[in-house]
Parts: sequence; C-alpha cells; structure tokens
Amino acid sequence: MFEQDYGALRKRMVEEQMRARGISDPRVLAALEKAPRHRFVKPGDERLAHEDYPLPIGHGQTISQPYIVALMSELLQLQGQERVLEIGAGSGYQSAVLAELGRSVIAVERCSELADGARRLLADLGYGNVEIVVGDGTLGWPEGAPYDAVIVTAAAPKIADPWIAQLSDGGRLVLPLGDRWSQILTRVTKRGTETSRESFGPVAFVPLIGEHGWDS
Repeated sequence: MFEQDYGALRKRMVEEQMRARGISDPRVLAALEKAPRHRFVKPGDERLAHEDYPLPIGHGQTISQPYIVALMSELLQLQGQERVLEIGAGSGYQSAVLAELGRSVIAVERCSELADGARRLLADLGYGNVEIVVGDGTLGWPEGAPYDAVIVTAAAPKIADPWIAQLSDGGRLVLPLGDRWSQILTRVTKRGTETSRESFGPVAFVPLIGEHGWDS
C-alpha cells in the first residue's frame, strides 16, 4: 500500500471509530489522523492497524485500540503547552499522539527492546519532543516532574503515590484501574493536596508490571 492509502484509512478510522462515537476534541481528531499508526504495528500487521481492536506488538504488550487511544487522550484535556508523562510506551504510538497534543512527552517503558524500537521510530518520524526512557513506570519519572498530565496505558491495581506526587496542581491522571482482567477507565484530578475521581466505563488492558503494579 502507498502512504496516501494509509492516510485514507486513518481518515476513515477517525470518522467511523472516533467522531461517530463521541470524540469531539478537534486537536485529538487531528492528531489521530496525522500519526501514522501503521508504522507502530508489527511487520505484516499494517493492513490491520486501523481496525477497531488492539494488536500485539511483542513482549506480551499491545498497541491499544484506536478509539481507546483517542478517548484517553481527550480525557487528558491537553491544550498544547503541557508536560506529559506516559507510563508504558510500547511501540510509541500513544507517545506520537501525545506529542501532537502537548509541549513535551516523557514515556517510560520497562522493556528495553520496545523502548529502543519506539525511540528509533519516533526520531525517524520527526517527533523531537518525545523522550523514551527505560524504567519502572509505577515509580513515574521524577527527573522530569512536575507533569501537567499523566497517562497510564496498562492495567493498574491502584493509583500509585509517585504519579500523584509528580502531578502538578490542577493536573490530570488517566488510567485503567482494576484487576488483571477488567478495569474502569478513570480520571484523577489533583487540586492542592486533594484529588477527585471520575469514571468513564469498562476497559481491558494488559497488566502494569512494577513495584506499585502487578508481579511479572
């Protein structure tokens, strides 16, 4: 397929999977239409990249369903000047979308092979405002704190204290919160020393591994 063919598939994906299902932030829709999702899947899966389901990317990880990427991105309420922390970079697709929406992105990935691949691909695509680091994402990344937004792209058993500590006043944390098999998509907003929670329906993510997550 040619690049223009993938561009047409992205436009259809945005119209049918996102706009039709209530995603309305024009910046989010534009970011999903621009980021070349087919580059972030395994070789041979390019034709499946824009379908309405997640795909395996190796090492027990997945690239999230396009609609879920859009929904979580919209829930962060990014305006363009935010510092964003992503927990679970995977192949780098969510990082690319966030790079279109915020000022800078730090993405923590525990698997060095995935991190290396995401780093190379994002650089090749010209995303100069994303830094991929290797570490335990349940500890956040204090070197870059505070963050205006934190997104967790794996199933968390609890809201880890480091995420809240590294979140700026007024910042938003979006994560799938629950057990290993099913979670509730949750947004946490920090105001001073207090936090509030909102729920946005059931989701299913791979488990978050780490000190404040699940055992490997």
